[in-house]
Amino acid sequence: MSDSSPLPPARLHPEAELARDALSTPLLSRAARLARWAGPDTRVDAGAGLVDEQLPAAAEALGLSGEDAAADASEAWRVAVDTGLVEVLDEDAGTVTAGADLALLTGGAPQDVLAVWLGALETVVADASVPDLDDLVDAAEHGAGEIDLSSLDWAPEAEAEFLDGVLGNLYLLTVNEDGPGDGIVPLPALAASVIVPSDMGEPTNDILEQVSDAMMRLDDQFRMLEPVGLVEYQPVDESLMADTEEGAEEPSAPVDETDVSRYGMVRLTPLGLYGLRARLLEAGVEAPAVGDLADKGADALFDGTATFPPAAAQAETEQWLAHRDPLAAARELLAAARGSDTGGPLRRLRCQQALSLVGAQAEPALREVLDDPELGGLARVWLTERGALDVPPPSGDMVFWLTVDTIAAQLAAEGNSEELRGLVEGLAQQHSGFFATAWRVDHPATADVLEAMGRLHPDKKIAKEARKAAFKARSQQGS
Repeated sequence: MSDSSPLPPARLHPEAELARDALSTPLLSRAARLARWAGPDTRVDAGAGLVDEQLPAAAEALGLSGEDAAADASEAWRVAVDTGLVEVLDEDAGTVTAGADLALLTGGAPQDVLAVWLGALETVVADASVPDLDDLVDAAEHGAGEIDLSSLDWAPEAEAEFLDGVLGNLYLLTVNEDGPGDGIVPLPALAASVIVPSDMGEPTNDILEQVSDAMMRLDDQFRMLEPVGLVEYQPVDESLMADTEEGAEEPSAPVDETDVSRYGMVRLTPLGLYGLRARLLEAGVEAPAVGDLADKGADALFDGTATFPPAAAQAETEQWLAHRDPLAAARELLAAARGSDTGGPLRRLRCQQALSLVGAQAEPALREVLDDPELGGLARVWLTERGALDVPPPSGDMVFWLTVDTIAAQLAAEGNSEELRGLVEGLAQQHSGFFATAWRVDHPATADVLEAMGRLHPDKKIAKEARKAAFKARSQQGS
């Protein structure tokens, strides 16, 4: 997430639902069970981990079996300690008891449960940044001496930064309206997002090798992150790694080499979206969520949604309106839309979009501003679209003012978009003398709008007319 532009708002599930999801995650539920299992006879080592002799009993208490049972029990215990579900009573004696936070999982508010889960998430993310030391331990035990950490190509800060970057990009892909529709992301694309420079055309062989290595690291890391509920993960097909081994057997069935799912697929869960947003906020990143502005004024609504994608802006506005009486809301929106500053046109566009979501109860508020030079035009549009009677026709000056205001708002919202290009072409086609009148419009953005029309119109003759009109408008403003 190297781009400094604001993040799109996240659409979070209700906290009560997220808390239920948190309680049902394998890792937190195991940690809670171990916290209840622990008693006076439970012993821990100097690092507060369960002593080896107690791991089989802990695994049995969790219903775990197999070669990973002890490791899974040890991880659940570490989470229980880190999150306060277990408290070490006597470090010398190594005795423990249930921690104060254990009661929060059953008797606390949803925010309390989620706070415990966030602690578990931090533990797992930190663990996922640490390489597997088993091979080095085995080597040391078989006579190779002490563990040589320098032989690892591992820089703790760089590894943590790499994983944070990957999770940040996964968050951005999830909240972005242009991202994958179902939220699932191929692992190669996610690895490439943090390895391949944005300005690189065809990746070099060295870059492709780095992406491949990153995929393997992420495969291990997402396997660790799935039990805490951060992601849903389909691991890399192990036959891909077997294919590279010398003497690997031929596959018994045909393999579709174009099947990207074989290379791993990851999806951020609703709980994971909540967790990553919390981490971003903790790091000082502005990460809005739909609903943040529901209790704010209309001015804050316009300012806050100014950079939102269309669907997110509408969702935020719908929540804002749901908390208010329709007539009072319409009056507040109209009052906040006034202003001759540079942000005025975009505020009026947001106001128009918000008013489109308000029912007929708002009609009195729109009739109250029919004579307002800034709001009268949009009021007439709103009333006419709803079939209201006795709507006075706009004056010619009002029509041109509203036209300039609308184009200025579109420029602020989308820049030189195809939609705006079509609007400009349509205006010039419908009104043969448009530029002869438009430069006289008493609007702060008249010259800027005419200059934009000159840039956007494909007909050189009409574009020249627009630029000449812009020059006249600037001369008028300066006189």
